[in-house]
Amino acid sequence: MWPGKKGSKMDRLDRLESQSMYIFREAFNRIENIAMLWSLGKDSNVMLWLAKKAFYGHVPFPVMHIDTHRKFPEMYEFRDKYIKEWNLNFIGEDCPPLEDTDDSLPPAARSAARKTEGLKLALKKHEFNALFTGIRRDEEALRAKERVFSPRGLEGNWDFRDQPPEFWDQYNTDFPPGTHIRIHPLLHWTELDIWEYSAREGIPLISLYFSQNGKRFRSLGDKDITFPVESNASTIEEVIEELKTTRVSERSGRAMDHEAEDSFERLRADGYM
Repeated sequence: MWPGKKGSKMDRLDRLESQSMYIFREAFNRIENIAMLWSLGKDSNVMLWLAKKAFYGHVPFPVMHIDTHRKFPEMYEFRDKYIKEWNLNFIGEDCPPLEDTDDSLPPAARSAARKTEGLKLALKKHEFNALFTGIRRDEEALRAKERVFSPRGLEGNWDFRDQPPEFWDQYNTDFPPGTHIRIHPLLHWTELDIWEYSAREGIPLISLYFSQNGKRFRSLGDKDITFPVESNASTIEEVIEELKTTRVSERSGRAMDHEAEDSFERLRADGYM
């Protein structure tokens, strides 16, 4: 049982925090040569914040950004500032050109596939046995099939039909040699949890998440395939209230999510983040 009394919003956030920090510590203690993927977005920044809390202010593993060089300028400014401010062991790896991706994918999915190919190259270069990533089950239907400790092929390819059971928060950390593992400390969080926790903790946020001229970003990615949604929420408190009533999907601004139904499934099976 995680700490905190059931029912209170503050206690609920405490329970989420405790569970995520337990996942970080369990993974770090049991798996050698581990790193974190940092996408620079709100979920990724909460994950980084939790890692700092789990290890008493210091992130004891590398933090890696797979860079398409197509992010918004605000995202790069944020990254460069907090690499220094949080004293991160930062690794920046570039993505290959579009021509190196699967040309049978729709345009936005093919653009996103550059990150998959970049990640594969980074895994070969650094030989990481495991990666922390900031995905959540409520974000997208296929991600609901994930496990907290998810075994993969050596290049990160994922068989979502063959995942180990995880009952009562008992996580399997003992995998055969040659298994690559993705670890998801935020899998049990929701978008609203992310925002309420960010408000409580004072976690820095990129300005694009707040309304400018009646629009804001719910999800951040490459600037050529990510678009804002209609919104007047210009403060973190207003965003939280908006999320309590909105029927707009979090990923509605992601061009990839409006393409062929199986394109995201193909990307995820191939190792997409």
